[in-house]
Amino acid sequence: MYKKIIFLFFIFIFANGIAQKDLEKIEKRIAKDLITTLNRTDMYLYLIDANDEETIVKEAMSTINKDGSWPSINYKDLSLTGYEHKYHIRNLVVATLMYSKKGSKYYKNRSLKRTINKGLRHWIEKDYVSANWWHNIVLVPTSLTNIFILMKGDIDSDLFQKAQPIIKRATKTSPWARQSGDRVKICSAEAKNYLLTKDQESFESTLAEIEDQVRLNTGKRGIQNDYSFHHRVHRENNTATYGLGFANVCVEWALFVNKTKYAFSDKKIKFLVDFYLDGIVKQTAFGKSPETGVKNREITRVQEFKVYPSTAVENLLEISNYRTDELKEIINLRKGIIQKPTLSFSKFFWQSEFFVFQRPNYFSSVRMYSIRNRNIELAHNSEGIFNHHRADGSNHLEVTGDEYFNIWPVYDWQKIPGTTILQKKALPSQHQVQKSGLTNFVGATTDGLYGTVGFDFISPHDFIRAKKSWFFFDDEYVCLGAGIASNHFNNTVVTTLNQNLLQGDVLVSQNNKTQSLKKGDHKLSDVNWVYHDGTGYIFPEPISVNLSNQTESGRWSDINLQSTSPKELIEKDVFKLWIDHGKRPQGENLWFYPGKMDTKEVTYQYIVVPTTTPEKLNQHQNIKILSNNSQIQAVKHIGLNMTQLVFYKAGSIKIDEDLTLSLDSPGIIIIKTDGNRVKAISVSDPSRNMNRFHVGITDKEDIVIDLPQGDDAGRSVTIKY
Repeated sequence: MYKKIIFLFFIFIFANGIAQKDLEKIEKRIAKDLITTLNRTDMYLYLIDANDEETIVKEAMSTINKDGSWPSINYKDLSLTGYEHKYHIRNLVVATLMYSKKGSKYYKNRSLKRTINKGLRHWIEKDYVSANWWHNIVLVPTSLTNIFILMKGDIDSDLFQKAQPIIKRATKTSPWARQSGDRVKICSAEAKNYLLTKDQESFESTLAEIEDQVRLNTGKRGIQNDYSFHHRVHRENNTATYGLGFANVCVEWALFVNKTKYAFSDKKIKFLVDFYLDGIVKQTAFGKSPETGVKNREITRVQEFKVYPSTAVENLLEISNYRTDELKEIINLRKGIIQKPTLSFSKFFWQSEFFVFQRPNYFSSVRMYSIRNRNIELAHNSEGIFNHHRADGSNHLEVTGDEYFNIWPVYDWQKIPGTTILQKKALPSQHQVQKSGLTNFVGATTDGLYGTVGFDFISPHDFIRAKKSWFFFDDEYVCLGAGIASNHFNNTVVTTLNQNLLQGDVLVSQNNKTQSLKKGDHKLSDVNWVYHDGTGYIFPEPISVNLSNQTESGRWSDINLQSTSPKELIEKDVFKLWIDHGKRPQGENLWFYPGKMDTKEVTYQYIVVPTTTPEKLNQHQNIKILSNNSQIQAVKHIGLNMTQLVFYKAGSIKIDEDLTLSLDSPGIIIIKTDGNRVKAISVSDPSRNMNRFHVGITDKEDIVIDLPQGDDAGRSVTIKY
């Protein structure tokens, strides 16, 4: 018995020794990672609007007050829109990185060491608590643990213990440590602190909590089963912000603990790869650039970069051999080794009602919402205060990734690409930004390569309505609208084709005669097409449009009320193209009045052709619009032998001389044919009410298609023949 106890004791000592060596290895990896983050944009949580590290350090050293504060910072304002104290933290973090980085001009600089200690002591003694919980529980504890990991013996010996009450606000037991994005960031700071305090048991518990978050949580906070990400219970799409931050933290820790006793399971790592590639990357233009349509309130912050860093993707490649070719391509795109993606796809995120479409030459998205979801993030901290209509069928097009870069101070927030909006004198209060949808027919059908989007739209802000649809093909996509109606006597309704930065000349074809427009505001009639920045907008039937190609002005501080928003006047040249439907375009009848019908069916139709030439616009003959009304919207692509259809009601339509298609309920269909022979059918149920569809093909027996249910309701089904 005695020998057995001795044996177990030595086993315990041996295992504990291995664990301690692993903990030391993990801490060294974190320190190394922090040093290499110095030029990584995704870690610039602290820099806000600056990116010159040496300038920051030089100024911090030369201007620090005797008490460790900095004269340029307002330390009195702790409000949601203030808290310039984040610049104090920024100074400390950047100074620490420069002090610790070999080869840095300030590596182990004694004067900088004194500055860091003085600034750190000031913060710990004053303990500035923000009205925004995130600063107190995420930003500050994360920053302090990073500083202590890097500085080690170069920090005054009493400061680490004095900082513990501040650092320990980051704890998994905090009510703010909510499932998903918040929880992993808080746990990350907590785990680092346990490494510093040598608390192995607590470290293991917190690390297990981080790994546990890597899972589906459909219908709640976190990763949905379509690989979109919901940060809050409001069910708005947060994939490109909180989802990206969540993934970055999880991938970092998977790397830190790789090949140690704490390594993430292979199943969790594969899940992270899937989420990154099929969720985050597919909501990123060409896998590399921030995509405009997916953004929420962060759109009103100055954007410092045009391409995402490749760090997280490289980390995934280091810890996994799963889907390596795809990961390598994303790295090469982000590093500029290749310019265009090889992957073409069409994807609908049915849990978030967000559609994306990519070809090597263009990327497009459609953002919508229904009774199941809300439109967009609240205007938290007075950011995104004019975002009321940004999910009303917004349809952004990116070819270079620069089309909308920092356009927002001069932006017309009631002329958002793809949307049909009542033109008001002013937008409602920022507290009225977020709304739930009013209809359930909102969705899309894809076969993985092509896609059709349908949106039965009623605005929860002003109750205008429209049946809106988009039909995506290889070289172009078609936009249809029908049933446009409004009850407002004094405001017009407009559909905007695009609003982006003006690049070069704008050409217009009127009555088949082409002219270049001078800068200004234009009302044009009998327009066949408009051409700007390599993209053509074709009108199958000549139409009257409004076009603006002129200089606009505004301030960041007008659209983002944070005290740190730049206040200087900005001027940018902007291109805007829209269709004015007029006031109460449907006629005199009130459309919601029981028993009354609209006087007329108001429609629009246009074709968007990216990366084309004016000459090709005159020859464009691939598209045939079969129907555009409140019952059915349908488009046939002659070259692809493909027809895409949106049925708002059960009905039938003739596709070819010998081919008629019918559907027994509302739905969206893509059908591929060879003559009158059906090759494939893809369907989805946007309303999510049906168990199956009965699709009729001419005189043949109905095709019965079972539809996904539960969490998969709204997903597409493809049947090949």
